[in-house]
Amino acid sequence: MSHSRLSIDQINALDRDHFVQHLGFLFEGSPWIAAQAWETRPFASVSGLYAALCSVMYAASREQQLALICAHPDLAGKAAIAGELTPDSRREQASAGLDRLSPDEFARFTRLNSAYRERFGFPFVICVREHTKESILAAFARRLEHQRDAEIVTALDEIAKIAKLRLDPLLQD
Repeated sequence: MSHSRLSIDQINALDRDHFVQHLGFLFEGSPWIAAQAWETRPFASVSGLYAALCSVMYAASREQQLALICAHPDLAGKAAIAGELTPDSRREQASAGLDRLSPDEFARFTRLNSAYRERFGFPFVICVREHTKESILAAFARRLEHQRDAEIVTALDEIAKIAKLRLDPLLQD
């Protein structure tokens, strides 16, 4: 989906449906975050809009937070191979070279995805645009040592970073 650039005044003027249409994709598979943030309009600034969106995510029930985390695809996983990623996820994974893994690297990602899902019950989420393949693999190893509650918070923090990077090109200064 192509997203047109809007000013904060234009964002504030959108009705709920159009607001969700423009911003619902920011949090993977979770347009409810944008729908709830709409209720807190008007936003004084882009940073105020971002803070409102993140506030909805952090204030959500644990069940909603886990559903948000689970909406994210495995890195270099089945959805990527089958071409089933959202356009944003596909571009983000490609930015870290996850669409160009060697067979050994692919096997390592597959093992780590499985170990992580088994330990925590949800997919590993990281803001791949801030990483390389190597730093993602290092983060996998480090984060597998976390306790589940800490890892939920880490995943949400990573989701917030992803949303920020998705939001920035949408808005005019």
